[in-house]
Amino acid sequence: MLLEPTVVWEERRMLKTYSELSKLETFDERYEYLKLSGSVGADTFGFDRVFNQKFYRSPEWRRIRDSVILRDNGCDLGLEGYDIYGKILVHHMNPITMRDIEYITDALINPEYLICVSHETHNAIHYGDENSIIRMPEERRVNDTCPWRKQ
Repeated sequence: MLLEPTVVWEERRMLKTYSELSKLETFDERYEYLKLSGSVGADTFGFDRVFNQKFYRSPEWRRIRDSVILRDNGCDLGLEGYDIYGKILVHHMNPITMRDIEYITDALINPEYLICVSHETHNAIHYGDENSIIRMPEERRVNDTCPWRKQ
């Protein structure tokens, strides 16, 4: 059963969306848009975690997850060229609540609020450790490894 969460306009206006994220051209811009800078070990659901884990095993979530992976071509932050070679996580761009889980709200299952991420990027978004993110190498130039040669 899908119920629209009761949200005041101010809160809805602050939601992060795939439409907005996809306008950002670089990985760093997308990461900055999504990062939460939380703390390591802070549980999202605490003792209620069993409820969200039940949802993540449901056929409904698996369908939505698969559609988001297809939309993003399995790329980190949905950005071409940032293929995810390990496990692909589908990240909720906005924090979800027990109410979202209990009523299967739009915030939980709408692809507009979901994005593909690697494990490293997911942890960086939540905990602010961007050093673990795998980034594209800088473009090489002639003699870039020989500082004594003129470029």
